[in-house]
Amino acid sequence: MPIVPQPLPRELAPGLHWLGDCQLVEHEGEILHSYNSLYLVCGEESSLLVEAGFPEDHRVVVNQLETLLADAPPLRHIWLTHEETPHAGNIGRLLEHFPAATARGDIHDYHLYFPELEDRFEPLETGDSIDLGNREFVAVQAEIRDLITTQWGFDSGARALFPGDGFAYAHHHSADQCGHVVEEVEQLDLAAQSALFAHYALHWMRFVDMRPYLERLERLIDEREVAIACPTHGLPITDPRAVLPKIGAGLLSLQASATSS
Repeated sequence: MPIVPQPLPRELAPGLHWLGDCQLVEHEGEILHSYNSLYLVCGEESSLLVEAGFPEDHRVVVNQLETLLADAPPLRHIWLTHEETPHAGNIGRLLEHFPAATARGDIHDYHLYFPELEDRFEPLETGDSIDLGNREFVAVQAEIRDLITTQWGFDSGARALFPGDGFAYAHHHSADQCGHVVEEVEQLDLAAQSALFAHYALHWMRFVDMRPYLERLERLIDEREVAIACPTHGLPITDPRAVLPKIGAGLLSLQASATSS
């Protein structure tokens, strides 16, 4: 397979940048990619990084960050959706590289993993916000959780929602889908890819009625007037209201398949 240069970082909206790298996934002999994305939110006074990513992506992420931060306010906050390795595994190395930054979120057990950095973890309760200067980052209720500590985030500047694993799906490397928002990729079967990812990563969805979760998610999008959804493992979505039914169809299919099996 030819190596395609990583097209990130990419500016999604003023002050909102998409970072990270693809992870190789093999499914039934087919090569898929799943992003392990991070996002940099830049205010007038400080910047905030969403997620810390895999330890193996440290050099890629740091190179991307240093390029962006050369023309942006200093990185003061690293906010984590939850403590699973793809989301938080690199937090120790990032805090060492950016000594002025603190880790934010539901961090009640992070000191057990990184006891030497305990004074660098600062809680951000659901509903609380961080003033970055001309925009706020708000911790909001996670409507779809991977872990009990999962939070979602919202950037008031770009009206961007950061749902962690809430919009998780793979894409095709061979179809040149890397680095694109989902609306730029016509051949992506979003329902099938959402169902596939949830089957392996969020298996509890097979045993619950997902309709109430999707209804709450729809309300959140409407109440916050979300303009862009920035998932950790899927391509960013620039029309969340239109794309949600496709993702919902994939998640609803999980229970149907569990019932029939």
